[in-house]
Amino acid sequence: MSDTPSATLEIRQPKDLAAAIGMVNVQINGCWHQFPKGTRMIEACRQVQVAVPHYCYHPKLTPSGNCRMCLVQVGMPPRPAPGQEPQRDTLGYEPITWSPRAVIACANTVSENMGICTTSKLVESCQAGVMEFLLINHPLDCPICDQAGECRLQENSVSHGRGVSRFADMKVKKPKNVAIGPRVRLDDERCILCSRCIRFMDEVAGEPVLGFTQRGTHTTLTVHPGHLLDSNYSLNTVDLCPVGALTANDFRFQMRVWFLKETPTIDVNCGTGSNITVWTRENTIHRITPRRNNDVNSDWMPDSHRLNFHYIDSAARLTEPLAKAGTRHRQATWAEALQIIAPQLKAVAPDQIAVIASARMTNEELHLTRILAQKLGTPHLALVPRYAEPDALLIAADRNPNTSGAKLVLATEDPYAALDGIRNGVRAGSIKALIVLGEDIISDAGFTAADLGRLAFLLHTHLLANPTADAAHLVLPTAAFSEKRGSMVNLSGRLQRLNRATATPGNARDDWEMLRDLIRAITGEDPAIHNLEDIFTQLAATIPAFTGLDLAKITNAGIPLIDTGYKIPLLENERARIAAGVING
Repeated sequence: MSDTPSATLEIRQPKDLAAAIGMVNVQINGCWHQFPKGTRMIEACRQVQVAVPHYCYHPKLTPSGNCRMCLVQVGMPPRPAPGQEPQRDTLGYEPITWSPRAVIACANTVSENMGICTTSKLVESCQAGVMEFLLINHPLDCPICDQAGECRLQENSVSHGRGVSRFADMKVKKPKNVAIGPRVRLDDERCILCSRCIRFMDEVAGEPVLGFTQRGTHTTLTVHPGHLLDSNYSLNTVDLCPVGALTANDFRFQMRVWFLKETPTIDVNCGTGSNITVWTRENTIHRITPRRNNDVNSDWMPDSHRLNFHYIDSAARLTEPLAKAGTRHRQATWAEALQIIAPQLKAVAPDQIAVIASARMTNEELHLTRILAQKLGTPHLALVPRYAEPDALLIAADRNPNTSGAKLVLATEDPYAALDGIRNGVRAGSIKALIVLGEDIISDAGFTAADLGRLAFLLHTHLLANPTADAAHLVLPTAAFSEKRGSMVNLSGRLQRLNRATATPGNARDDWEMLRDLIRAITGEDPAIHNLEDIFTQLAATIPAFTGLDLAKITNAGIPLIDTGYKIPLLENERARIAAGVING
């Protein structure tokens, strides 16, 4: 979406007062509207729901104007003869005289009294001509093209094409199925030379490794000699490609898009909380793509985050409760597993019990974790920190997605502070029982198998088999991020919603259900929680930042909750370019 104001009734001023607030009057297909000065014609049309077909234009990239598909007819009032006043209609607008030639809407801006027509015979003939030229050398193999179903060329050939080709010569053949990087393949004969991928790598990713070579009809897209398209943002070029020229190795020929269900949700690989779409069929994730949110991740996401979902269907997935019998685990029912917990914990003094939870948990799950610790009477509660080098774009140094939420829900400025004390307590023998929720503390928190071997009781919940699960007396299988609902707060303080895209496998349970049943098993009390909304209602009643909210009020774009002062580098770069008039945004 553009950051420029929309031409709505709320901002509409009387015709003669528009200039005072930096607006201009523009006629689009016979109707007058008002837009800020400098608005590109294609954006003005979009704001009033008038579609202008295009390929090379993208609001987040500089306009290149090379596809010519966005041609529109423009006009201006005729210049009056000396001494004469201009003619005006009853609303005060001057009549439009239309130019006999079309102009591109992506690179030209609106001006006062301008007229724009997107439906004239001139425009329709220009668009048909452009489509005919684009299809001269393009292979007509839509049924086997991986882009079929979401191809702009395919769509526009139906709505703006001729239906038949007058080109009788042999098509120019270009390279096919070329590996230009570890994650992207190029089919050059499908490329329509829109240059979106080139501009993205140059302007957004900051790694200008793509370019055009040769001339005329032999022009091809390629990587610069000695380079590869190996940026951690390379798969965004696949999203940008309007045809099937660039395809992702991970998704290429795996599934037709019209079979896939789209679920809007958020990324959980770092504190940025990029907005994403999860594409599924028959309870299997086939791909993840970025979803536009100008307050979080713009239109983009890193490759490392979008490809980190295959573990969900891996052979290491836990699907049944496991209870240790001797040195090995045996499968148990949930009822049996829950009956084991209370006697084990009651045999230990409250100050000898510790809870280690995860900042990958939702606000609702952390709320139940806090209640669990209170019911146990333990003062030992900590989360596992996860830090790495940021990339100055979207990947934050904090690799936990909900540190900000944990600070609010657990009422602490440092939810990780007590972890060292718990580790030392386990080693010293002062902590005899440990509940580990959603973390592999051997791999990620500095514990060893020998440390955990000192415990009288270790309860572990996770979705994957791991070293901590091997050491645990009881293992409970829980849900992956795509299998749960809930809310999180990203590093910039935005409250966002996690949506369920797939179901849990086997007898794995949603984390909040597991925690509720755990509290019930330990205390013998019914916590009166029947659904996720009940938990959020408790959050809103106990934590001031959540006052007046409920889960349904969190839109797919999220809502600003607190001001943390954290700035997302990519968004800061983008806003500077918008302010400079380089892009529309």
